[in-house]
Amino acid sequence: MCFSPTASFVASGVLATIGVATLRHVREPRTLLFAAVPLLFAFHQFSEGMVWLGLDGVIGPDGMRAAAYVFRIYAQGLLPFLMPLAVVLMEPAGWRRRVMIGLVAIGAVVSAWDLWGLAFYPSQTFVQNHSIAYRNPLTGNLNISLLYILATCGSLLLSSHKVVRWYGALNVVGLTVVQIVRDYAFASVWCFYAAALSAMIYWQFRRNTIDVDRPNGGAPVPQS
Repeated sequence: MCFSPTASFVASGVLATIGVATLRHVREPRTLLFAAVPLLFAFHQFSEGMVWLGLDGVIGPDGMRAAAYVFRIYAQGLLPFLMPLAVVLMEPAGWRRRVMIGLVAIGAVVSAWDLWGLAFYPSQTFVQNHSIAYRNPLTGNLNISLLYILATCGSLLLSSHKVVRWYGALNVVGLTVVQIVRDYAFASVWCFYAAALSAMIYWQFRRNTIDVDRPNGGAPVPQS
């Protein structure tokens, strides 16, 4: 997280617990990737905790660089593709799904661009104003960043599932605030915010389980 290794590790533990609980409510294989989001964010926050330990000198520079690379790979190289893909897999056939497929394609382009930048351009990781800043000349491209937001948040906002739409809307609010307040550590702070919000995903699957277990779409069964 943007303040300390302790915060990152605590967030990782909480999200891992929520992630396991969420996966227990998965009823359809096509929803598995979206249900795994809290668990993926748990691993992601753990990697940033390791980055903090490296920056604090607790682990060596090689360990810190490896942890920072893992953080960037997920945040910049995988998430813009995985998030719209996870959402489109859950979406029933219709116009929303057709638009989301386009967003998956955009996310794939962003992922390819960022992965290329992370592989072949020098990256920097340092502390600025009690937050971790990640710098790479290719992944910091403004147009790519806008496409990143379009692919990830756009797919969430288009979902026919209410909880997913709320997750998307709150992420848009969060990224706007982070851009204004802590733009120098945008990747770190927004990823923590998105990770914390991913706890909402539990309710998407918990609610659906209750609805499946009850006849009449979740309404109480009339007593004879």
